[in-house]
Amino acid sequence: MAADHAIAAEGLRKRYGDTGGRAALDGFGMTVPFGTVHGLLGPNGAGKTTAVRALATLLRYDAGHAEICGFDVARQPGEVRARIGLTGQYAAVDEQLSGRQNLVMFGTLYGLGRRRARQRADELLAQFGLTDAAGRGAGKYSGGMRRRLDLAASLVRVPRVLFLDEPTTGLDPRSRNQVWDAVRSLVATGTTVLLTTQYLEEADQLADRISVIDAGRVVAEGTADELKARLGGARVEVVVRDAADLPRVADLLARAAGPGGRPEVDRDARRASVPVADHVAALTEVVRALHDAGVTVEDIGTRRPTLDEAFLHLTGHRTQERTDAAGDGAVLAGKGRAA
Repeated sequence: MAADHAIAAEGLRKRYGDTGGRAALDGFGMTVPFGTVHGLLGPNGAGKTTAVRALATLLRYDAGHAEICGFDVARQPGEVRARIGLTGQYAAVDEQLSGRQNLVMFGTLYGLGRRRARQRADELLAQFGLTDAAGRGAGKYSGGMRRRLDLAASLVRVPRVLFLDEPTTGLDPRSRNQVWDAVRSLVATGTTVLLTTQYLEEADQLADRISVIDAGRVVAEGTADELKARLGGARVEVVVRDAADLPRVADLLARAAGPGGRPEVDRDARRASVPVADHVAALTEVVRALHDAGVTVEDIGTRRPTLDEAFLHLTGHRTQERTDAAGDGAVLAGKGRAA
């Protein structure tokens, strides 16, 4: 294992139940450099949460090897826990305590001392926009406020490595942006973040690199741009008024794309598109050809592949905005914060 990586895992395997149970991890591996955000992206049931729980010492993997900050996860769990923080999919705050009391409690448990714990609580309340609600019982917080309080609790003691398991699920856009800003600030101070998410925009915004996991193994890895590039470069896309024109438009697009260009046609959307090497030249040619052919167009333009399309291409699944009851959700019992 490389000592210069905050997270290093190789060949992790985990099977639930008897020998006939499903393999939640099936040779999972990844390396994450210090001071970066690494996205872990995958469909429901792909093994994201199991991977996080295994790396955070919350469950034992059956085979393989993993290190956090150079410490063996299986043999040195105490050393690992002293260097990590974990925010799970569900808030772990005490709803009977106020927001400030929750944070002071966590600070005291982390050994900050009463005075420093209060100072740290006030810093985090301000950072997450919760100062006005600091004295209110957490049980009276909105879902977004509880989520922000839970994230703040994970940062009471600034960890070397922070695991964020779908941290912005259920948050409104403003709250989500606040979480993103907090993550960026944390990484700027040297903390490494492993982020699992089903929001493609979140991975695009935050992650330096992304691992795509499916069926318990990493099927692709790279920057967001590198993953998108697997689908080719830009595409010329045409939406016609009459779906009967789509075959002619597809032929025009194929000629503009050159050898190997294979147009895709969506008859329901009355849309045809094709990947091209030079999007400006191809768009100019297509506009001229459509005009000469007398095809009535409702929209035409170029666009780059999205991370969602890359994800679909790599896994055969579309991402889902909400976690369903199946898959990783079945192993969340007892999930909390590691420290």
